[in-house]
Amino acid sequence: MIALASLLLIAGGALGAALLRRSWVRRDRSVLGLLLAGWAILIGLLVAVFLLIGPVKGLALGLAMEGIGALAIIWFGRVRRKAARVRDGDVAPEPLEEPGRFWRGVLRALLAGPLGMTAAMGVAFCVTVYLPGDPRTRIVLGGLLLPILWGLAMTWTLADRRLLRATAVLVGTSIIGFGLAALGGAA
Repeated sequence: MIALASLLLIAGGALGAALLRRSWVRRDRSVLGLLLAGWAILIGLLVAVFLLIGPVKGLALGLAMEGIGALAIIWFGRVRRKAARVRDGDVAPEPLEEPGRFWRGVLRALLAGPLGMTAAMGVAFCVTVYLPGDPRTRIVLGGLLLPILWGLAMTWTLADRRLLRATAVLVGTSIIGFGLAALGGAA
């Protein structure tokens, strides 16, 4: 049963990743439908394997196999440097000509550093509280997840030019993560 589930998860991960990749390439009205379909497939398969195989083994198998399927889509969709041809409209956008400001750099550093760490801690605590299994295993997984989430928060914050959006997302993530962790701990 696990071998069949693995094959289905690899195929589902490839399909979900292909839909998400297509939504990224397209710039028309079908983007929302492709995004929703891609995420629905990926999350739906995780829920199904969670229910059929079990919470710990099912989620581990699901995340690993969907990741392999998505990696296949990325591998086969790569662009070879020699074969790449630049078409009209496919060139990279020019960087902004606006000079950098010191205060924006300081705000970005504060958002990426302390606030990104706080948001990552909130999500890691939430995962640690709600993940099934032995408490020691949950603590270790939450601790391993924390630097990955912090790196993702820093990368996104430093790449996004809109400071208010980054602030709102990081503050909201921190409040929701710590709030859900506190609610789960009280039960």
